[in-house]
Amino acid sequence: QVQLVESGGGLVQAGESLRLSCAASGSIFSSVIMGWYRQAPGKQRELVALITSDGNTNYADSVKGRFTISRDNAKNTVYLQMNSLKSEDTAVYYCNIKGWDHRSYRDYWGQGTQVTVSS
Repeated sequence: QVQLVESGGGLVQAGESLRLSCAASGSIFSSVIMGWYRQAPGKQRELVALITSDGNTNYADSVKGRFTISRDNAKNTVYLQMNSLKSEDTAVYYCNIKGWDHRSYRDYWGQGTQVTVSS
């Protein structure tokens, strides 16, 4: 019943910026932790950034100072502003929400959006 729809990926040159969005809809009524993960070919999926319901954030060391995560609770949407992109940021980015529906606390995942940074 819960759908996460991601948007904002694309092809950019090194040094440019992208803004990813992930909107949750359906039966989820409490998003506790919202975050972004990424996975490049041949690499494991890694946490990029997360934000709690209180607004506290955590970032991977590789993106600190360049990426900013934010959330709009009224719209149940999480964003990732990516500045100063590097070729090593190239990956499929997945939205993740840990939250409650009417019965359980669970993980929800977006479909993934491709970010490609050329150098």
